[in-house]
Amino acid sequence: MRAAWTRGALILALTGLLGACAGLGGAGGGSRVPVVRDPAPIVAGTMRPYQVRGRWYRPAEQPNYDETGMASWYGAQFNGRPTASGERFDMTALSAAHKTLPLPALVEVTNLANGRSAVVRVNDRGPFAENRIIDLSRAAAEEIGLLARGVGEVRVRYIGPAPRSGGAGLQYASSRPAEPARSRGRDADDRFWVQAGSFSNSDAAHLAAESLGDRARVSAARVDGRRYFRVLVGPWDDANAAEQARQGIVARGVRDALLISGR
Repeated sequence: MRAAWTRGALILALTGLLGACAGLGGAGGGSRVPVVRDPAPIVAGTMRPYQVRGRWYRPAEQPNYDETGMASWYGAQFNGRPTASGERFDMTALSAAHKTLPLPALVEVTNLANGRSAVVRVNDRGPFAENRIIDLSRAAAEEIGLLARGVGEVRVRYIGPAPRSGGAGLQYASSRPAEPARSRGRDADDRFWVQAGSFSNSDAAHLAAESLGDRARVSAARVDGRRYFRVLVGPWDDANAAEQARQGIVARGVRDALLISGR
């Protein structure tokens, strides 16, 4: 019989294992705009002009930012390191680096080669290579189909302030619909889940899921050849109901529980 303190320790351990960033996006033309009820303040010092390799950059609030250019991505070599906003870089979360947008912020990134889009959290500065307008996390590049090519042309559209770290981050990514939606009730990709943990150990993930009740399950994923086990609770058809559940999970000690869609 497992001791209660072991369960509690695992739940508290989830705090350090989750990414702080996520977004809500969708197919072009029909994107759902995330509602951020608890926006994070702009991180002090990140709006000051700065110089890299002899070139000056001047961050500014840009509510009408909508640019097309080349994107790249970064992954394991930076995983876990602090970003310019002070958050930890998590290559498995939907995040990005931009040279001049406020930190943290949400932007919609669309791969112009295939129409796939995702809303990501901008929490770092870069890229400083020529002719690049945004640097995506590994997960964000994978979501929009840019992982294999490494670089590609994208459209970047500013959405607004990002939620606080560990706050109500809504996540969604998809391709443009290839056919009209079928009338068969609510599609699974429209439902919402709470991600309450990500483990490299299956037993730990199942133990955490067990402690969260009947609606929790474990979903396996592979990143850079390594297998991870996510604890998902849900689903809910309504984002507000899922957010209430997320807050309940946060109150139980999982501070970085995330609301996700289409998983």
